[in-house]
Amino acid sequence: MTFHKRSKAVRSFSAIVRAAVAASLVLPLLAAPAAAQERAATPAGRGGDDYQPTVGQEGKDVVWVPTPQILVEKMLDLAQVTPRDKLLDLGSGDGRTVITAAKRGLQARGIEYNPRMVELARRNAKQAGVADRATFVTADLFKTDLGGADVITMFLLPSINEQLRPRLLALKPGTRVVSNSFRMGDWQPDRSESVRDGCDHYCTALLWIVPAKVDGKWRLGEQDLQLRQKYQMLTGTLGAAAITEARLDGNRISFKVNGASYTGTVNGKAMQGTVSGGPGGGWTATRL
Repeated sequence: MTFHKRSKAVRSFSAIVRAAVAASLVLPLLAAPAAAQERAATPAGRGGDDYQPTVGQEGKDVVWVPTPQILVEKMLDLAQVTPRDKLLDLGSGDGRTVITAAKRGLQARGIEYNPRMVELARRNAKQAGVADRATFVTADLFKTDLGGADVITMFLLPSINEQLRPRLLALKPGTRVVSNSFRMGDWQPDRSESVRDGCDHYCTALLWIVPAKVDGKWRLGEQDLQLRQKYQMLTGTLGAAAITEARLDGNRISFKVNGASYTGTVNGKAMQGTVSGGPGGGWTATRL
């Protein structure tokens, strides 16, 4: 991964990890995502096949810390991955997340700034027998096209997550984004789960589902549906009545009004679904 500024958050993170390493609180290296560029990274293909990164090693802007394998599994479980999904891991390090996803039948690709890490990940994928489904690219994550992925995984700093947030929100609705421990500013996760056994530090998986864009005025039957959107959370009115419990789950929308529960699907400039309670039946809305 590549960070362009050495912020206070980066220095703080580095200090925490160094202290943890010194106290032997960080698990030994297993083979993980979340890597950083070394200060003088050796070009790919040099250094032989014996290169092994060490937990806490200095990078361009941060130290390198692996995600425990048990949390890699939890992150994939939380995203409910299937063999039909394509996964993109940002800061793929020695390839742990990509290889684990490939073992589950996914096509998975890792983006990593350090070419020696990329070579290591490729060797690991070959040894695991999944080199046909687990691929790795030496690249800057800020210059990488994120489109085409169904699931994006990461173990980056909060400041980096926030820099990526606008690009993530521009992805197709329903894209799942999973982070190890670090959040996305005021974009609250849709779900989170932690693991205790076999994990000492950075043991929480956080899931965001990219929401459809619905902010604005819609026509629902004979009434105007006015929606105000902040990420997946919605407020607004249907006619003169305020809607409640309104939110998006990818391109799925739900809200309540006047004792009726509306659920439906967003498809560009149209929405349609069903109503339970109240008038019942189906409903459609078009953007004005």
